[in-house]
Parts: sequence; structure tokens; C-alpha cells
Amino acid sequence: MENNHLSTDTIPVGVQSVAKHIMVIAEIGINHNGNLGVAKKLIDLAHRAGCDAVKFQKRTIDIVYTPEFLDQPRESPWGNTQRAQKEALEFGVTEYDAIDAYCRELGIAWFASAWDVPSQEFLRRYDCPYNKIASAMLTHDALVEAVARERKPTFISTGMADYADIDRAVAVFRRHDCPFTLMHCVATYPAAEEDLNLRCIPALAERYGCPVGYSGHEPSVSPSVVAAMMGAVAIERHITISRAMYGSDQAASLEGRGIETLVAQLRKVPVVLGDGVKRVLDGEKAVARKLRYWETEPATAS
Repeated sequence: MENNHLSTDTIPVGVQSVAKHIMVIAEIGINHNGNLGVAKKLIDLAHRAGCDAVKFQKRTIDIVYTPEFLDQPRESPWGNTQRAQKEALEFGVTEYDAIDAYCRELGIAWFASAWDVPSQEFLRRYDCPYNKIASAMLTHDALVEAVARERKPTFISTGMADYADIDRAVAVFRRHDCPFTLMHCVATYPAAEEDLNLRCIPALAERYGCPVGYSGHEPSVSPSVVAAMMGAVAIERHITISRAMYGSDQAASLEGRGIETLVAQLRKVPVVLGDGVKRVLDGEKAVARKLRYWETEPATAS
């Protein structure tokens, strides 16, 4: 299975650069609702659409949440407490073994964002090609250190973060000589288009001198295409079988047709942008010979 989907080749476009291959990450997250069959359907969806990778989330419930929170009431398909809901959404060894085997069979990369250090240690057994720091985890110093020490290509989401937060995380990754891609992100679910501020993509690239991608939570497709044209080298989008399904991330996700449309449009971006060099194509020369009659008239005798 090809592991390195992230292209370092770019096409200059004015002051921006556009990747020749824009990596597309289908964020499954917890949209599988704890059902391995649904997870496989979502992997199939991503694979059919032409995504480069799928991503999950991994938590240790009793570390990420307090006992008081877990005891609170919450109605869900799995019970009437927060604990019942959170535990139902978590996959363990059996499910991730199956996911690993299924993705290898299909030839699509997979990885996950850990929300605590033991979850990151759990994921190491699968030797995934990438790591991910979720926006919520950007200021979790112990987790950032644990991920950076692996020196594996890492996507770092920047939602809910100011420059001081990003500076600190970037410093850790550079100290460990760990390759990383910052992911511009607005951490609202779904995000309003007027809040997306895609100009942050080149701004982050200039400030940190690193590749920058985009992790989108808007329900539409077009902002991700604009992000690619602003220089995003990777696009991450949540996917779902149906936005009507139970779950907090479903409304910020793309259904099958949406992710298929997005991938198709992203593949066109470097093609239609070209290299910016003005030239006359052979096909244009043939047209010119037909239409520029004054250039082809025989010389008149004097």
C-alpha cells in the first residue's frame, strides 16, 4: 500500500503554490456510531470516491472525560448516560484489527487522531503512515510530545488555536525533527462559510515555512476547492452515509455524492491551473491559420 500520498511538488500560481496532487483525507471519526459494518461502508465510500486515506478517532474514555461528566444523563441509542454513549462509539483491538486488514485489502491508507497518550500508544501497533493532532488536542503538551517523538508525518489541526498555541506545538515538532503539515481549521460543527477565513492558509505557510492543508467542517464542497487553490496540500473532510444519522459530526460531513464531487474537482485544480507560462498551443496555431485570413492571403503582384 502506498504510504506517502502527500506531494512535495507544487505549481507556482502568483504568490501561491498549488500541489500537483492534493491529498484527500476522508475523516470517518466516530461517524461509524460504533458499528464496524458502518465503518467498512464508509471506507468503501472513501475508496470509491478516490480519497487517499481515511481517518478515525481514538479515546480512552476515563482519561478524556471526568467521572462526573460520564455520570450525567444523555439519551442515545445505547443508553441514558454520557458513559453509555461515549463507550459505544469507541473501537478497540478487534475493530481496529479488522479496519487495518480491510484498508490494506483495498489499498487505502488509514490513521487516527488520538485524544490521550495511551490511545496514541495503542495506535502504534498498526504502524499507520501518518499521525494527527486534533484541534482540541493542540495544547495537550504530553500528547504533542508523544506524537512528535514518533517522527512520523503528522497533520496538526489549528482550530480553536491562536498563534501562541501553534508556535508551541510547531516548536515541539521541530525539536524532534518530525515532519508536519498544519491544517487550517475552524472548529465549529458545521462551520459557517463566512467564518472559514481561507486566507489563513497562505498566512500559515508564510509564518511557519511548512506545508499547510485544510480541515473543513462546512456542509458544502466549494470552500475545499478554494482552499486547494489557496495552496492547501491536503484536504480533510468528514464523511457520512447520511447526515440524518445519529451523531454530533454528521451535519458537518459530506455524503457519498458530496465527497465524490469534491475529489473530482480537487483532481482538476492543478490540471486547469497549468504552469502559468503563456504559450500558443499547436491546436491554437491550426485555428489561427483558419481564422487569421490576412496572415495567409497570397502576396499580390506589384
